[in-house]
Amino acid sequence: MSIFKGSGVAVVTPMHDNGEVNYEQFAKLLEFQIANGTDAIIVCGTTGESSTLTHEEHLEVIRYCVETVAGRIPVVAGTGSNCTDTAVYLSVEAEQAGADGLLLVSPYYNKATQNGLYAHFKKVAEAVKLPILLYNVPSRTGCNIQPETVVRLCRDVENIVGVKEASGNISQIAHLAAISGGMVDIYSGNDDQIVPIMSLGGKGVISVIANVAPHQTHEICQKFLDGDAEGSCKMQLEAIELYEALFCEVNPIPVKKALELMGMIDGALRMPLTPMEPANVERLKSAMRAYGIL
Repeated sequence: MSIFKGSGVAVVTPMHDNGEVNYEQFAKLLEFQIANGTDAIIVCGTTGESSTLTHEEHLEVIRYCVETVAGRIPVVAGTGSNCTDTAVYLSVEAEQAGADGLLLVSPYYNKATQNGLYAHFKKVAEAVKLPILLYNVPSRTGCNIQPETVVRLCRDVENIVGVKEASGNISQIAHLAAISGGMVDIYSGNDDQIVPIMSLGGKGVISVIANVAPHQTHEICQKFLDGDAEGSCKMQLEAIELYEALFCEVNPIPVKKALELMGMIDGALRMPLTPMEPANVERLKSAMRAYGIL
């Protein structure tokens, strides 16, 4: 059974100006997501700036998220690392914290072989009982999880159940869908590819845009699941300008600025991320106004 179907938000981690995690604002974001129909919370992923959280902060954010959500929707914890032992440690701790599933990014910088990826994910999965989604984002990791490797892992390892596909390569994703025989739960990792990937049998999206438009992103997925592909596609296309603005600088710089403009968070980032360029802020404001969220 899938961890979730529909829209899972890759939630940001709000911070104070001094860089400490702002739990008060985090709680408000989680309530905003649940109230607006988001189907799952994905915490401590790329959008959550997991790469600059200490291990202690990383796990505390997961614990706080699980406690605040309190079983109302699934919480999927990002626990991947380029160090296999670290990924095992974070995954075991997230399971003990009560997460409903795990998201494991492929090891970055190391650029493992396909056999190395298989061994890495298998070792992490064997340390826990939670269902696991792989996370394929070669633009950030320098490493592409080939479809055959995804299928091999889902076939051989009981609790590896799917993949967040953010390669942007629709041909690769179609190949994965074709060879998996429905064994692999596929989620779009790109907000502009929700409908194409769901048309290939995908279960939904792990979304950045859902941070600022949770109801609309849920509806894009739900319409498709309900058989209204035309309505789903129309909503997807209406969001393209906003999506492009949210990625005119590296994620999560623009989405944190968007949430700041909405009065939801302070918008602080951790270096090496830096504030959004003024011209891009204006572009973002324009897209948000056009979409009706500002």
